[in-house]
Amino acid sequence: MPELSFVRHFADLPDPRVDRTKKHRLDDILVIALCAVICGADSFDEIERFGKVRHDWLKRFLALPNGVPSHDTFNRVFSALDRDRFSACFASWMAGLCEAVGLRQVAVDGKALRAAPADTFSGCLHLVNAWAVENRLFLGQAAVAEGSHEIAALPELIRVLDLRGALVTIDAAGCQKEVVKQIRGQGGHYLVAVKGNQPSLHEAVQAVFDRAVETDFRGVRHDTHEQVDEGHGRSEERYAAVIYEPRGLPGGWEGVRAVVYVGREREVRGRNVSTSHYYITSHAGTAEELAGLARGHWGVENGLHWCLDVTFREDECRTRDANAGANLGAIRRVAASLLKQDPGKGSIKAKRYNAALDGEYLLKVLRGFAQD
Repeated sequence: MPELSFVRHFADLPDPRVDRTKKHRLDDILVIALCAVICGADSFDEIERFGKVRHDWLKRFLALPNGVPSHDTFNRVFSALDRDRFSACFASWMAGLCEAVGLRQVAVDGKALRAAPADTFSGCLHLVNAWAVENRLFLGQAAVAEGSHEIAALPELIRVLDLRGALVTIDAAGCQKEVVKQIRGQGGHYLVAVKGNQPSLHEAVQAVFDRAVETDFRGVRHDTHEQVDEGHGRSEERYAAVIYEPRGLPGGWEGVRAVVYVGREREVRGRNVSTSHYYITSHAGTAEELAGLARGHWGVENGLHWCLDVTFREDECRTRDANAGANLGAIRRVAASLLKQDPGKGSIKAKRYNAALDGEYLLKVLRGFAQD
């Protein structure tokens, strides 16, 4: 029986079931769920239906000692699985893929599942994701606990990531002293947005730039970059400035090497819109590089969150159990990552449909990496 090599990353995942209820192997359950979601399944009922229709194909790789599990079995197992350990298994798999192609920027951002109510700050199941921007790979997630906030989930997510050689970008919600200290402690660099939730830091960063502007940056080690894009009835000008080894920042912010200002002016059909953003960073890169990293952060929105909502219909997911919802969310993110690795043309929706029709293509999606 040929093996699917990624299964080894789940070898140490604890099986939450008692022995007398283990009618189906845990690895069989996980592989069926992943294959089904790649092929378009959005619920446990649809995962069961996929498994039964593709039973003979699945038998090429799986034991299936008692056939395909029922949707209730999938639901019970995903509800009972330790979601942190489950996410860590995926993180191990995806980190291996990133190592093969070279990891650089990791964007960390939260996403709400609007149709899944929960007692979190957003009023629903809320997942914090790590996304490899250049590689377009999901690296891991942490679910916001009941009665908690996204800030509390960030350290749990960062803990399972291998950040050696990586630069982590986070929006203002993650602008916390302990978060940047943890990133540096794990060997990574950071670029973190600074807003009013850290008023003393925000004011200090603004003051650094105000003082530099007053002297026209004389005697200030700095770098600047400008870029203008035009087309499709719009014009956008972006300006970035970096000041290295800034003075006057409050203490406790681990490893700050520079502060960054990114301004943007857009003109769309005669209407002007301007925005200004400030950042702190441990990476003393050029203004062009740091502006690109700030802009690239939104790859997690465009590359992952938009895909999950539009193609995987995640915002419509009504899984009642928060643990099952988080685990199924991890499956969706890995499915999206694998489909995005296919160099062929076509939308993710079209690739899901192709995987549902063509078992060899589905196998290619699952095995389409060097280490396989």
